[in-house]
Amino acid sequence: MTTIQDILDEFERFAPTETAMDFDNCGLLVGDARLCVSRVLLALDITTEVVVEAAMTDCELIISHHPVIFRPLKRMSSQSVPYLLAKHGIAAVCMHTNLDLGEDFGVNICLGKAAGLDEVHRAPVGDALFYGTLAAPVSSKVLAQRVKEALDCEGLRYTEGNGTVSTVAVSSGAGGSDIFAAAEIGADALITGEIKHHEINAANEMGIAVIDAGHFKSEDIVIIPLTERLKSRFPDIEFTKSKAYSDKMHYL
Repeated sequence: MTTIQDILDEFERFAPTETAMDFDNCGLLVGDARLCVSRVLLALDITTEVVVEAAMTDCELIISHHPVIFRPLKRMSSQSVPYLLAKHGIAAVCMHTNLDLGEDFGVNICLGKAAGLDEVHRAPVGDALFYGTLAAPVSSKVLAQRVKEALDCEGLRYTEGNGTVSTVAVSSGAGGSDIFAAAEIGADALITGEIKHHEINAANEMGIAVIDAGHFKSEDIVIIPLTERLKSRFPDIEFTKSKAYSDKMHYL
């Protein structure tokens, strides 16, 4: 039987926890690494709905991107997610910035491939910046439409930049601060999930197009490929992407 430790060991091959940023909390956050598992649920976040889904489908483990415990707990109500995990005997493995920074497989690799980049590499600058080139230059609007379709976005925001895009930087989630690093590597566009007003102004001044796909959509792109990767490595386990979780954002 496969244990949680076996799955943790597999993550160490492509997203070692030692590469996580200092502020982060990654790894096995709830449960016992010696537990044998047969059903595993994957989701970007562990919410009450996700715990209920896991319990209803007899999953022993949930793997998420965002940590279910991020800061030290001062109290834990009976409705809190960590309490519900313990109540149902469900373990939680959370792989956050280490999965963002995976250079063989990770969130930004998946985001870049979804955008149509030929190859995706980690940039020598920036917090979690990756980049690549398109097979042929396109307008920023065409690239934005491609990203919208690839990430199944109901809507997204974009700017024109200088118009034509060839080199594309990606920084998933709250990666808007990497706009300055994107300029350093000569990127024509930055694809991210969150960008602040002053960062948009800076991008406009530098002539860099911005595609803001939303935090959830820019990172959820990793969950299905991660599910498939783990299925191929552990064929005795049933890995399933959560159907219950979304950020519930709608666009008018």
